[in-house]
Amino acid sequence: MSSLEASPFNARAPLVSTGRLSLILPRLLILWAGVGLGVAFVATPAKFLASSLSLPVALDVGRRTFQVYNWLDLVLLGICALLAAAGASRRAALALSGPAAVILFQAFWLLPALDVRTLAVISGDAAPGSNLHSIYIVAEGLKLGWLLLAGFAWRSSARTIGTPR
Repeated sequence: MSSLEASPFNARAPLVSTGRLSLILPRLLILWAGVGLGVAFVATPAKFLASSLSLPVALDVGRRTFQVYNWLDLVLLGICALLAAAGASRRAALALSGPAAVILFQAFWLLPALDVRTLAVISGDAAPGSNLHSIYIVAEGLKLGWLLLAGFAWRSSARTIGTPR
C-alpha cells in the first residue's frame, strides 16, 4: 500500500473506518430508539394521566414536545447520515432509509396535519374524528422497530464477524 492510499487526504478513502463505524452507528441507532420510546410511548401518554392538566394544556405541551422531538430526529438522522457518508457505508445508508422516510413523512405531512387539529381543539373548536394519531403511532412504531433492528443486527454481526458487511 502506498503512502497516498493510507493518507487521510486520499479522496477515495472513507473518513471513518469501517470498524469505528461499526462501533458508533449501532449504539447511536439504539440510543435514538430509546429516546423515541421515552418521548412517544412513555412521556406523552403519561401527561394525559395527570388530572391537574386540562386537555388544551396537555395538547399544547404535546404539540411542543413533538416539535422538539422531530427536530431531534432530524439532527440524529443528519449525524447518522454524515457518519454513513464518512464511512462510505451502503449498509449504514440502508439502516437509515426506513427511519428517514418516516421522519420526513412526519415532518412534512403528519405533524403539520396534527398541528391544525390540535390548535383547533386548544382554541375551543370541535375537531372532527380523525385517524391521524393512529397513523403517528404506527409510523413511530415502525421507525423505532427499524432503528432497534438495524442497531442490534449491526452490533451482532460486528461481534460475530469482526466488521460489518
